[in-house]
Amino acid sequence: MNILIPVDMNSRYEAVISSIEESQYWAYIELDEGQIINCEFLKNKEETNCWIDHIIIIDKNDYIKEFKQKDYSILKTTTQKSIDEIIEAFLLNKLTKLKP
Repeated sequence: MNILIPVDMNSRYEAVISSIEESQYWAYIELDEGQIINCEFLKNKEETNCWIDHIIIIDKNDYIKEFKQKDYSILKTTTQKSIDEIIEAFLLNKLTKLKP
């Protein structure tokens, strides 16, 4: 499963989610059996060559129309900030799914 998260820096353990406009990087997370098997940081979301299953955002007012057009699942976090907190909440179904 592949997930994209807009973040403020390119450090797995220090990066926190940011709005799409303010993001410096995109964390590209690969999950397998509930574990992060890969975490890469991309300057542009267009650098991904793989299918993206979910986009996780912090602000429901972010520009997400392009993601909806590509049929990505868009999830919103509330209190989780770090990559590990967000992925844990994702695995426990604690993120809010935005309607298409």
